[in-house]
Amino acid sequence: MVELTFDSKSVEDTNRLAEQVARIVQPGDVLALKGDLGAGKTTFTQAFARALGVQERVNSPTFTLIKEYRGRIPLYHMDLYRLNGEEEAAALGLEEYFDGEGVCIVEWADRLGEALPKDVVHITMEETSPHTRRIRVWGTDGPGCDRVKELLEA
Repeated sequence: MVELTFDSKSVEDTNRLAEQVARIVQPGDVLALKGDLGAGKTTFTQAFARALGVQERVNSPTFTLIKEYRGRIPLYHMDLYRLNGEEEAAALGLEEYFDGEGVCIVEWADRLGEALPKDVVHITMEETSPHTRRIRVWGTDGPGCDRVKELLEA
């Protein structure tokens, strides 16, 4: 396992981390975002999308579950807050996105359980005060681990 822990003192700090991650991702990468409501998952995603060159307004696809955006790499933004378990996840056909030509960013990724690929970049956000976050970025296998190594070198 490779891990990076980052203490964000502002939205700008979180945005800079998202921009760094966007610079190193490759088609087929999956970012698994985890954290409580208000932890900063959507804020991270918005900065990540801007860094990929997405021109559209990015917001949380809570009611549609998945939104697709065009950038230097296609971006598949998933918000699984309303997902009711692994069986419902299987019915969505998410593996087509995970194996696709773009990068997937999955808010509430823990709701996928075993349906989440093993080689993802895990990003856990914890609110430490109203304006600060502890962000843990880690990977255990394959591309997820490789991307975190690249992030540490950047």
